[in-house]
Amino acid sequence: MSDGTTTPDTAAPAAAGHGAWTPEGETTPRVSEDAVIGAIATVYDPEIPVNIYELGLVYAIELGADGTVKVEMTLTTPSCPSAQELPSQVEEAIRLLPGVKDVGVEVVWDPPWDPSRMSEDARLALNMF
Repeated sequence: MSDGTTTPDTAAPAAAGHGAWTPEGETTPRVSEDAVIGAIATVYDPEIPVNIYELGLVYAIELGADGTVKVEMTLTTPSCPSAQELPSQVEEAIRLLPGVKDVGVEVVWDPPWDPSRMSEDARLALNMF
């Protein structure tokens, strides 16, 4: 028809919000890496006023096509008092994202964290030029 209307079988699928992509036939959008990074950036080491992503504590993020998210992270030191709570907070923050089915957070010690892993913003916030 030329009246400007579309029929349901020819209409383009609606775009999923928040930078996520939804394959045809799926109703839950896939989570994006940016969304995962945003969730991780809400987690702060209680002793340092910078989020753990900017501190350089996150080494890898893996997104599965099935909605799984795997994060490899470290802590500033093996004796970090937040060793139990920070990985749990990362997992909880990611789990809240639409499209996430399962989350795995692994704490690794190799390579060891050092201040060179911090972002420029983190260095400025901590006066470490």
